Amino acid sequence: MPNMKATKTKVIATIGPSTNKYDVLKDLHNAGMNVARINMSHASHADAINIIQSINKINKQQSGVYGPIGILLDTQGPEIRTGISKSDINLQTGDIVNLTIRDDVDVETSSIKINYKGLINSVHKGSKISIDNGLLNFKVLTKDNQSLRCKVLDGGTLGSKRHVNLPGVRVDLPSITNKDRKDINFAIKHNVSFIALSFVRSAKDIFTLRSILKRNKSPIKIIAKIENQEGLDNIHEITQAADIVMVARGDLGIETNLADLPNIQRRIMYASAKWGTRSIVATHLLESMINNPTPTRAEVTDVANAIYEGADAVMLSGETSVGKYPIQCIKMLKQIALKTEQFRTLGYEKFLQDSSDWQNIAEGARDLAKRVSADGIIVITRSGETANVISNTKPFRMPIYAFTNNLNTFYQLSLYGGINPYFLKSIANQSTTISKIKSILASSMNVKRSLKFVLIAGVYSASHTDSIQIINTNV
Repeated sequence: MPNMKATKTKVIATIGPSTNKYDVLKDLHNAGMNVARINMSHASHADAINIIQSINKINKQQSGVYGPIGILLDTQGPEIRTGISKSDINLQTGDIVNLTIRDDVDVETSSIKINYKGLINSVHKGSKISIDNGLLNFKVLTKDNQSLRCKVLDGGTLGSKRHVNLPGVRVDLPSITNKDRKDINFAIKHNVSFIALSFVRSAKDIFTLRSILKRNKSPIKIIAKIENQEGLDNIHEITQAADIVMVARGDLGIETNLADLPNIQRRIMYASAKWGTRSIVATHLLESMINNPTPTRAEVTDVANAIYEGADAVMLSGETSVGKYPIQCIKMLKQIALKTEQFRTLGYEKFLQDSSDWQNIAEGARDLAKRVSADGIIVITRSGETANVISNTKPFRMPIYAFTNNLNTFYQLSLYGGINPYFLKSIANQSTTISKIKSILASSMNVKRSLKFVLIAGVYSASHTDSIQIINTNV
């Protein structure tokens, strides 16, 4: 049963060696985790199965106070990486090295293998290449058919299979790799709630994944990860095609101008609000808490700014996958959210382009709830679309309680901002369903007075939303 004091902002936690045990996952849930992320850049299918089974067990018990746990599988995408080296390579600023596409592992002591055959044609003299999330940087001096002669701009230690970025370069790799297809089929088989598609460059990438899901009759929701300039350039078409958009600040901060990243984040959040698409802000939210029990003041402010911008969810990566303080990280995000949600968002929802009757009714319900000083908005939905349009309106300080008889919808609502999901076995009879809902909320909220709600039902006619009314509970 969801906690009536649960935050509107949802928390996504990446699961890894620090948190992949059942008891720790349960603790994460009780601390406030709404969605568990499985990063297929690092996890095997065996790892993923163990996590999924543990989450399913917790969900069946429904003992946590923050509602259902959604499962998010994050594809690796068309990544470029360095090769395998026998030992770490120490690079000094000013060194001259070769980046090569030759298949030899140990070409020569001054060569670094890159696993992208299109590397030579993709870059030019003067191009910048970043390795290991921007910790190591190189400038291309000259090139031949199989290698680049580069100057080390920022030195450091290079290990095996480190991620490579080519800022400003369109990488000629498929949006969904063979590995991704295997992982997507795995996700479909195990009925996860969300698939995050990495390095989305255009709406075509989303359509490709959606066609795979459609062929398999899968209801999985698609998250578009915006990680490079091309994705940013096409943000409006991507946002309209996807179910959810993620500001993936790790690669985005390398592939674009790092100093412009706060503005880029706001552009993406604006586009999400404009097209009524759910949104996630990810990467380095509480990075210092990988090793420390408390965050920096700047990190606290960063999380708050994401919430002010209207983020449906915030996502932790290393903080919960390999960090020393995963539970404290979840609790910290919840504390920041509780304080920040007392203030209005920046108001991007005012630019929503959906002028359908359906969205107008949702906005009317929000305004009515405010006028009558309602204790919340109730949504009855099968597909989750009615909950989605209400979430678009971002009612200030107004909780939304969504009731559904569809288990897929129930788990997917775990990521929708402001939504508290409830599962009912049947919602076929309107009067019986409303009676059950009133009883559940009166019991859950545990207050000694009558409660007032604005109710929207999208399941009792052929249209999306056929009922909006004020109801009261009696105690």
